[in-house]
Amino acid sequence: MSLPDRATFKVCFETGVNTSRTMRVGNPPTPVPKPVTRQSPRRVPRVAKLMALALRFDWLVRSGQVKDFAEIARLGHVTRGRLSQIMDLVNLAPDIQEQLLFLAPPESGKDRITEKQLRPVTRQPDWATQRRLWRALNRTDDMVSGPAPDGVVAMRAKAAQV
Repeated sequence: MSLPDRATFKVCFETGVNTSRTMRVGNPPTPVPKPVTRQSPRRVPRVAKLMALALRFDWLVRSGQVKDFAEIARLGHVTRGRLSQIMDLVNLAPDIQEQLLFLAPPESGKDRITEKQLRPVTRQPDWATQRRLWRALNRTDDMVSGPAPDGVVAMRAKAAQV
């Protein structure tokens, strides 16, 4: 009895579109080396994001694009109390707001300054008192990533000194 003719093929399986597997005749493709990338950028501190949100929400209400802060709370699925805590950041002195926006990302782990730590500062109506409390909270100079750029707040402060 003779054996039937046989055919031998090299086959490789690939993951196709929509995670379907496809079979291809031939050698597997040579893997493409991944490009060497620099370290992934570190994350922006949460309090800096909240400061930016507070400024944006304030502008939305002032420009009339949103009726009131209660509407923002409804749209954002947060309580009005939580939105009030976030909006209190707008009451900070302009130079503190700028420093918050340019906080250096944490090396690892948790942020060094939180919104909860800033609440006593935001409750003070006097900017000089706020600055004193901010300096006590912000004892190390390495939290701000270098000198703040000459933004609007810095230009206004320089103009006020003249």
